[in-house]
Amino acid sequence: MKLYNDYLKERYGCKVYRIALDAGFSCPNIESGGCIYCNSKGSRASYINPIDSIRKQLDTRIKYLKETKSAKKFIAYFQAHTNTYAPVDKLKATYDQVTEFDSIVGISIGTRPDAIDREKLELIASYRDRYDVWLEYGLQSVHDKTLISINRGHTFDDFLNAVKLTKEFGIFVCAHVILGLPGETKIDMMVTAKRLTELNIEGVKIHPLHILKGSKLEELYRAGKIILLGQDEYVELTREFLSNLSPDMIIQRLTGQGSKNDHIAPLWALDKIGTINKITETISSSRPLQ
Repeated sequence: MKLYNDYLKERYGCKVYRIALDAGFSCPNIESGGCIYCNSKGSRASYINPIDSIRKQLDTRIKYLKETKSAKKFIAYFQAHTNTYAPVDKLKATYDQVTEFDSIVGISIGTRPDAIDREKLELIASYRDRYDVWLEYGLQSVHDKTLISINRGHTFDDFLNAVKLTKEFGIFVCAHVILGLPGETKIDMMVTAKRLTELNIEGVKIHPLHILKGSKLEELYRAGKIILLGQDEYVELTREFLSNLSPDMIIQRLTGQGSKNDHIAPLWALDKIGTINKITETISSSRPLQ
C-alpha cells in the first residue's frame, strides 16, 4: 500500500500539506437535484471562508500551517463542488492565483467526469511544467445502477472517457470511491476496485457512506431506509478493497467524514485517526498487500 503522504515525503523530502479551497464554482448536477449524499456546501472544508479569494484562502492557510506545523510545502486542492465547471478563461484566472506562492508544489482539482473537455485539459496540463497536477474525478462506483440510485448524473462510461482523455495530457488521475452505498454488495465494491486497477490510474480516495445535514440522504436515513456500515465492517471492506488495487496506486484517503456541524452519522467516522489506525493494523496482521 502506497499512502499519499509517504509518496509526497519521498518526492519532496518533507511533509507536504494539502490546502482545501472553495473557488465559488457550482455543479452541473445541482439542476437535477444533486447527489443524494451531498449538501449545499459541496464538501467544503470547515476552515474555508468561501467569500475569500483563492489568493486569500491560500495566504491565510499557508501562514497558519507555517506557524503551527512549521510547514514548508503545500498542495492547492480545489475541493468544493465541481472545479472545472466554468469557461476556460475563468478557470485560468482561478488556477493562476496559485502561481503567486513559491511554496506550492502541486495542484489537485476536484471535478466530475461530465465536466471536462479537451480545452480544459489543455489548460490544466499547462501547469505540469511547474507542479504535480492531479484531476480528482468523483466516481463512487463503477456500477451504473448505483450511480442512478445516488443521482450522480453520469455513467461509468463517462468516467472511462474522461480518464482516457485525461491520460492523453499526462495528468495524474485520482478516483473517489464510497464504500457502503445503498444496494451495493461486497462483490459490487470489489468489482469497483478491480476495474480501477484495470484502468491503470494513479490514485484513489476511499471513504464510507456518511450522512450530512441537509442532504437527501438525511431524509432517507431518518426514515430508516439507509443502513450504514459499522467501523469494523468498513475496516475489513477497505482492507479487501485495497488488496484488489494495484500496489502502484497511491492511496490518497482511507476514510472521510463531514464537518462536526454537518456530520450526522455514523459517529465512528468522526474518529478519523482511530479508523485509519484500525485499517493499517488490520493490513499489518493479514497477508501483505502485493
